[in-house]
Amino acid sequence: MENQTSGTEFVLLGLTRDPFLQSLLFTVVLIIYLIIVLGNMVIMMVIRIDCHLHSPMYFFLFHLALVDICYATTVVPKMLMNFLVKGSITIAVNACMTQMFFIFLSAGCEVFMLSVMAYDRYVAICNPLKYQEAMSKHFCYQLVGSSWAMGLLYSALNTIPVLNIQFCGHAEIKHFSCELPPLLSAACSGTYLSKLILLSSAVIFGSSSFLLTLISYIYIITTVLKIQSAAGRHKAFSTCSSHFIVVALLYITALFQYTKPKSVSSIILDQVLSTQYSILTPMLNPIIYSLKNKDVKTALGRILKKLQFV
Repeated sequence: MENQTSGTEFVLLGLTRDPFLQSLLFTVVLIIYLIIVLGNMVIMMVIRIDCHLHSPMYFFLFHLALVDICYATTVVPKMLMNFLVKGSITIAVNACMTQMFFIFLSAGCEVFMLSVMAYDRYVAICNPLKYQEAMSKHFCYQLVGSSWAMGLLYSALNTIPVLNIQFCGHAEIKHFSCELPPLLSAACSGTYLSKLILLSSAVIFGSSSFLLTLISYIYIITTVLKIQSAAGRHKAFSTCSSHFIVVALLYITALFQYTKPKSVSSIILDQVLSTQYSILTPMLNPIIYSLKNKDVKTALGRILKKLQFV
């Protein structure tokens, strides 16, 4: 499909042009990005090395960590470059479309991966005797493949229509990355179809993944409350507390973004919310799963002890 963009590049206005804030934000974002990459890589390494973590729950966590690295790496490097220049930074049209494609891919895959992880906890807590049979290795691969496929579909649906939109000259994007809403604001031709697809796909994909997660947790909470002993209830809740925190952070932010009144809508607020999705959530995930998950901490301790004797 031929791209009808008039110019060959866009101008990313970024978060700020204040030199002091640029230097400060560069340092903060760089530290956060290192935490994202190193933290998620450590989780992936621990899951891959320690045989005690070779279970469906940690297989899904491995892929969630991979998605988080992909998400942050799609957005952060260009943001850091923006902080280093005095003026606005430019991005080629093809590079902008590629970045937007991977933003949608990562976001779509993440929400469905979290739904898959909720379903895994539902089977483990509500049907423990059938867990090994239900969550077979083949079925786990299918669930992960389906999450990536849904992310790919979500991305393609929103990216392909944009290729036919016409932009005038060096269009300015009032954002730090090529996200679709600010990109459409810079268009010179009609954007009705892209806006319709964006809204429809967000509602369909977002609500379906949310419902899958919500139904799983309704069954989980109902089952756990039927357990007689307090120790049993605590043990059951502890197996999904990390996942619940991550899901709550994601959907509370999404709820605020889509239900906030127009009076509080602003470019800065939209950028703050985008920062939460693309940077803060990928940073918090490894921290939450390492601090709240006893198995991961124990496995990491075993690996560190082995390294001491090497």
